[in-house]
Amino acid sequence: MIIYIVAVMTGGMPEMVFEYILKKNGINPQKDLSINQSIDFGSTAAAFSGGQADYTIEFEPSATALEAENSGYVVASLGVDSGYVPYTAYSAKTSYLNANPNIIQKFTNALQKGMDFVQSHTPEEIAKVIAPQFKETDLATITTIVSRYYEQDTWKSDLIFNEESFNLLQDILENSGELKERVPYEELVTTTFAEKAAH
Repeated sequence: MIIYIVAVMTGGMPEMVFEYILKKNGINPQKDLSINQSIDFGSTAAAFSGGQADYTIEFEPSATALEAENSGYVVASLGVDSGYVPYTAYSAKTSYLNANPNIIQKFTNALQKGMDFVQSHTPEEIAKVIAPQFKETDLATITTIVSRYYEQDTWKSDLIFNEESFNLLQDILENSGELKERVPYEELVTTTFAEKAAH
């Protein structure tokens, strides 16, 4: 039996994380499944609801929208099954960090303030605050999405990019064939600003 899956482009994080999880569970993405990566990123949910696949990998709000219209339901979260993947990271040249530590610290402090807000408020409160950024999505849907992320422990309480997460990211990139050579954690990551912001 072949399971058909609609997925986003090769080399994209959702696809790499998905294949990493499959392999971790003894499933060969190339042999055990048929993954269609030819569909435009914004059209995968429509392709799934139109019967072109048994499963689809979706970002929000598409996943919740599929549930709302009874076209499907969320069976798993890549974020839960993969572990703490550092999905968003900020980069700067060492020369910039050295020349502008106050700017970097203020930027990091502002991000930490947002993390603190998420930790100290309910999904309903968070949804109301972020709703203006998602004008195309109604408040009830945003609340559902935030509640799901909240229950899944999606958000860390701080911005410290730890070595375990860094190595997991490299494992995923290496597993997908996108990383040819691993890089030492201490050569690329500084946690100084995040540690100050967390206190």
